[in-house]
Amino acid sequence: MSLARKILDNISIDEYSATPKYLQLSNSIVRGIQAGTIGKGDMMPSINEISFEFDISRVTAEKGYNHLKSLGVLGSVPGKGYFIKQTDHSQPLKVFLLFNKLSTHKKIIYDSFVETLGGQAAIDFYIYNNDFALFKRLIEQRKEEYTHLVIIPHFIEGEEMAHEIINTLPKEQLIILDKIIPRLSGKFGAVYQNFERDIYTSLEKASEPLAKYDTLNLIFPENSYAPPEITQGFVNFCRDYAFNYRVIADISRETILSEQAYINIMEDDLVILIEKIIAQSLNIGQDVGVISYNETPLKRLLLNGITTMSTDFQTMGRTAGELILSNSKKHLENPFYLTLRASL
Repeated sequence: MSLARKILDNISIDEYSATPKYLQLSNSIVRGIQAGTIGKGDMMPSINEISFEFDISRVTAEKGYNHLKSLGVLGSVPGKGYFIKQTDHSQPLKVFLLFNKLSTHKKIIYDSFVETLGGQAAIDFYIYNNDFALFKRLIEQRKEEYTHLVIIPHFIEGEEMAHEIINTLPKEQLIILDKIIPRLSGKFGAVYQNFERDIYTSLEKASEPLAKYDTLNLIFPENSYAPPEITQGFVNFCRDYAFNYRVIADISRETILSEQAYINIMEDDLVILIEKIIAQSLNIGQDVGVISYNETPLKRLLLNGITTMSTDFQTMGRTAGELILSNSKKHLENPFYLTLRASL
């Protein structure tokens, strides 16, 4: 077997993984080094060979090699190519990372998590799209041995069965992110949102600008993965502070009314809401109030600023990484912030 073939056989690119392919490439090389099948001084296959063999772009292959160069694993000689420069690089952590969806907010968590672990971890990243059946299959069919399993458990249907799957996992390896579902057993780490209390305390902080509105409306779609605790916290606030209130399942069917404030949970609903407000020639922040879940850069600028209530996604990712590095089984509530802007 040729040296190039031996190295190619160490590389695995999983089309179903959400891990960037350049990282899958570099992680495979590091695993081969740790297994002793790739040695110091070995010449690497060319960028073109990697691109052809695994059906990835030359840019992706080159990015994977450059990442290995930044770790000190690879060196290069002009005109000859890349070679294994040193073999004492260690990735003692191997993480199975399972998110319910890929979004701007989840990317912030992912980036912060990866940055915190640095070069100490190889991360296999998967998305199950809020689908319980896919969630179950990805967990049961995972092929690698992992030091840690990091899971965000949000489902459109099937949450009542999720604990049965998660409870089969070794708890000393488990980190739960965003939401702790009922009936999980054992000692595991967690970074979570307190959804009921978070919305209640945020609305309390916004009570002065909210006072000019007669009715508060929570846009909470049916068949949503959003936690029902959000609705309970909203209702509790409205009752305690004597606001009229409604929970709206489908904003597209609503006529927007003046002297009312609207809180959206899902991003698509914010677009529909703003389109309706503009179409009805209402003034945001005067005739109608708007609060949106989850902070984004666009909301800082849109219509002179949209008021947001949001967990700190960067902190969530960083804290999850720190739990792994410290081998901690703590349950930590993630910070949640209200940012008042002109829309209220």
